[in-house]
Amino acid sequence: MTDPRQTTRPPEGEQNPPWWDDFPTGSNGLPPPRGFPDLSPVIALVDALRRVVPVELQEQFNALQRELLMTIRALIDWYLERLESQQRPTVVEDIPID
Repeated sequence: MTDPRQTTRPPEGEQNPPWWDDFPTGSNGLPPPRGFPDLSPVIALVDALRRVVPVELQEQFNALQRELLMTIRALIDWYLERLESQQRPTVVEDIPID
């Protein structure tokens, strides 16, 4: 099975598939990857801030990080509850037995 991310444009003279132009393309001509965004720049920024914060403010910065993580957790919980409430009810059909 081939990886769709490794799909390249057809050679010159060949026609692109009809769905190809529906996707925005990056610098390599491939559609941008889908899924969870890369959080490594955010983590690097927080780590850099942690190193710059003076010792006197370290406890307050730790409390700020904790509050931020708790807020993110609350958002995830809210979103999961929203997804669960949108699930379709199970349709049950009675089949008569003769």
